Amino acid sequence: MTTPAALPADITSESPCPCGSGQTFGACCQPVLQRKRPAATAEALMRSRFTAHVVRDYKHLHLSYAGTAKKPYDEIRAKENTYDLEWTRLVIHSHEPVVNGNPDSSTVEFTAYFLDEDKNEHPLQEKSAFTRTGGEWIYTRPIRTGPAPKVSATPKVGRNDPCPCGSGKKYKHCCL
Repeated sequence: MTTPAALPADITSESPCPCGSGQTFGACCQPVLQRKRPAATAEALMRSRFTAHVVRDYKHLHLSYAGTAKKPYDEIRAKENTYDLEWTRLVIHSHEPVVNGNPDSSTVEFTAYFLDEDKNEHPLQEKSAFTRTGGEWIYTRPIRTGPAPKVSATPKVGRNDPCPCGSGKKYKHCCL
């Protein structure tokens, strides 16, 4: 078992969980951060990873990422390679618990908000991939950063189609 990270003075077990789940920190992310229980879903792991950023539990971030989980944890190096941003809130947009029929593969789309030096809030939007190995979820990689691509509700006009302006000409000879 790992040693729990020191919590900021304003976060206790009875505080609302920083991940925004509506539960207390002690009932939501704290047991996952302290390795007392694994995250039940990929979404729960995503929430615990956001909370780890808030409370600066770099060891949890290290252990819950596929790229570093099997490597020894170096606290000094972890702090050097981490941005000390002030994370304010997390919004989960979607959780796909089964990907391509595989119950051990999941995605979570979210926006995490942070403050810059001038206390302006900025979003970090991402869709992330997770896998379950040995009964525990692990963050594997970002699938997409930024908002989802917009899908047009109207069909695309082809070069040789009539121009939508109503001129009677082909699109390529009119408004293209």
